[in-house]
Order: sequence, then C-alpha cells, then structure tokens
Amino acid sequence: MSLHQTNLTTLQLRAIDAAHHMHPFTDTKGLNAEGARVIVKALGVHLWDSEGNKIIDGMSGLWNVNIGYGREEIIEAVAQQMRELPFYNTFFKTTHLPAIELSRLLAEVTPPQFQRVFFTGSGSESNDTIIRMVRHYWAAQDRPGKSTIIARKNGYHGSTMGGASLGGMKPMHAQGGLPIPGIVHIAQPYWYGEGGDQSPEEFGLWAARELERKIDELGADTIAAFMAEPLQGAGGVIIPPSTYWPEIQRICRERDILLVSDEVICGFGRTGEWFGCEYFGYEPDIMAIAKGISSGYLPIGGVMVNEKVAQVIADAGDFNHGYTYSGHPVAAAAAIANIKILRDEKIVERVKTDIGPYMQKQWLALGEHPMVGEARMVGLVGALELTPNKQARASWPVETGTVGLITRDYSFQNGLVMRATRDTMIIAPPLVISHEEVDELIGKARKTLDQAWAEVKLRGYV
Repeated sequence: MSLHQTNLTTLQLRAIDAAHHMHPFTDTKGLNAEGARVIVKALGVHLWDSEGNKIIDGMSGLWNVNIGYGREEIIEAVAQQMRELPFYNTFFKTTHLPAIELSRLLAEVTPPQFQRVFFTGSGSESNDTIIRMVRHYWAAQDRPGKSTIIARKNGYHGSTMGGASLGGMKPMHAQGGLPIPGIVHIAQPYWYGEGGDQSPEEFGLWAARELERKIDELGADTIAAFMAEPLQGAGGVIIPPSTYWPEIQRICRERDILLVSDEVICGFGRTGEWFGCEYFGYEPDIMAIAKGISSGYLPIGGVMVNEKVAQVIADAGDFNHGYTYSGHPVAAAAAIANIKILRDEKIVERVKTDIGPYMQKQWLALGEHPMVGEARMVGLVGALELTPNKQARASWPVETGTVGLITRDYSFQNGLVMRATRDTMIIAPPLVISHEEVDELIGKARKTLDQAWAEVKLRGYV
C-alpha cells in the first residue's frame, strides 16, 4: 500500500523520511531533528502541505515551474507518450518523434544562431556536456591547448563534478576535491555587495575586464570558453550592470573564446524574454537549458549549439558523449507541451509587458523597508538585500546567513516560499501568477520583513 492510501500523520511521515531519505544541500542531522515539510498537492501557484496549509510557491519549485502546477495538457501529453513509447534511446543511429519535434521547436524559440540541440537530463548534465564539448571543439581544430574554462565566483552551474567545478561557490568546492583541473574563476558583477564607491556602470566595466585580465594572465591560446549565467540565480539574483555583458561579448570575440550562457534559470521566459541573453543583449555560441523547458513536470535539459561549433563537432567524427536518457521520449513530450503553452498563451510576452512590470513596481517598493538595502528585479526574478544600515550597505554583526534564515522561517510561517541566500531573500514565482496573487505575495513578504525586523532588533543585531 502506498503512502497516498494511508492515514499516516505528519509526524509519522517525517519519521519515515528521516529514516530513509538523504536530502540535497541539507544538514541531515538538523533537518531530522526539526522534521521536513511534507508537500502533498499543488495547483496554479499554490502548494498544500500535510497539515493543510496553503502556501504561495514564490520560487516556482526550484526556479522551474514556469507555467504553474496542474496543467492538464502536459499530463495528457505524458500519458499518451507513455502508452505509445515510454522509452527508447537516441544512440545507435536512432531517433524518435518526440526528440525530432522538440529539436525543431527549440530551434524556433531560441535565438536565431541556434539550430541544433544535444539533449541531457538536467542543467548539471548540460554543463558537464559543455565542458567536454568546448574542449573537443578546439582539439578537433588541432588546438588542444585551448582547454581552460573561465567562470565566475559565486556562480552556480549544477552540483555534478563538472557543474560544481564550473560554479564558483566555496562551500561546494570544500567537498569532493573541487574544482577539477582546467577551470578558473573571476569576480562576479555584484555591485551591491562588492561595488564600493564605483557607480554600477563603472563597476560593470571593471568586473567584465576581470575576464580580460585573466585571459592576459593565462594566455588566450589556453582559454576554451567563458561561461556565466545571464544573472546569477542561486548566487542571490545578482543582476549585472548594463555595461557588463556588452564588454564581455567584446572580449570573447576579440580573443577568440567561446561565449557560453547558462540559461537553466533564465531560459523560457523568466526575464520577460525567451532567454536571458536576449534580455541582456548578447549572442552566445552555446547555451545550457533545463528547468523551464518542461516547467519541471519531468526532468530534461539540453545544450543549444550554434552552427560554427556544431559543424566542427560534426566534421570531427564521433562525439563520444551522451546519456541513457538523452531526449527521453516522455520527458520530451512534456517539454513540447510546455513550450507550446508558453508560446500559444504568450506567457513570455505577458511577463515582459503585464505581470512583470506589475510585480516589479510592488517588489521594488519593498526597498523602502528599513531592513532592505536594495530591492531588484528583472522579469519575475528578484531579490531583497537585508541590512542593518541602508546607507552603508552594511553586513549584519552576526554570522552571514543568520538573518536570512530568520526571515525565511517567518516567510514559511506566513505561507510564502522565499529563498534565503546568505542574507538576501530571493523570489521567482510561476510566470502565470495573477495580479491578485502578486498582491497576496507582496503582502506576505511585507509582513515577513516586519516580523524579521522586530526579531533582529530584539536580538540586538541593529
């Protein structure tokens, strides 16, 4: 008998979870002492837990449920594909209808330089694939020395050996012998936290030129690619200044270095454009995609490759890389249905012209709260920097992350999922959120800030 058919209490469910389930990115001992939240149902932008509490999912699951929960079109597409062809691989000179159709759809909705896709099962797999792909690209042209990949400190590119190495997060590098060789990191374009007395525009140029300085240090003949997220998601929704991406593109073009855009979070409408590179106005050679490609209904990812790169790889013979589930037919069917919903219902355009501006106005107004040093938002992804001193952009006089966790806990109590990264609160609701639901979300966020502000004053942090 499945747990769905039992009348187990939340305490009993938590006990089973604690006994058998190892959670990702979790202090297992601490979680088991507290007890995991048990989510049992979802619809639209809301979740319900095992205690019957209704919660606004302000993080779209994990940045990925772009079209919201409960879309019958995807459920039906998945069920039909399960009946017709539940699985077949795309190895050994073989393909199938969902892989063909999804490839064509992706060529239509991605920027025009992309006509080819290599399918994966996740964003992490996409970024691991890119490591091999860019190195193979240069080696196939008798330039195997161009193998180093430059990424950014505090960037996030997944948690596999390759993805976590590309990412620049110190806690991840502290475990498992990371980063792997051939990956180096430069400064992030984090004006609020690291810009000092420079204007955002000055800082954006400085941060971009850190790439140039690293290339000069290592030699352009050793650099395969520069990889970055359009805006840093898990790093704290760090939105680069307007000067940053044009300068990055100039440097890559002048130095003959591939430009790779990790669109796992920004892709499929999050910024109000189909892809984040389109919002920020640069043209990558390669894009990593996942998450919003299926709105999380099934796991699937991919690597979009421009013709220059694709042709070199095709001419070089076998590309000895792939996954059992590359182009999985059922996952591909979910992605096809999802992309058609995004396109046919003009959800991306709605983020740009309607719900995005509506939420941005209210979210940015939270910057007036005494606890908020900066409010920022692009499309439907935003952040609040928490500070005891707005004018000084000061840090808290306690361990980094303490105030963020206090605020996050109040948010959950108030029925709103907001994520805490360090002492930054971040949000990325489903793209289908309504005006009324935005009003509700903002009200809960404001209440959360009031409660957290009272708490930190009580503790003497201000």
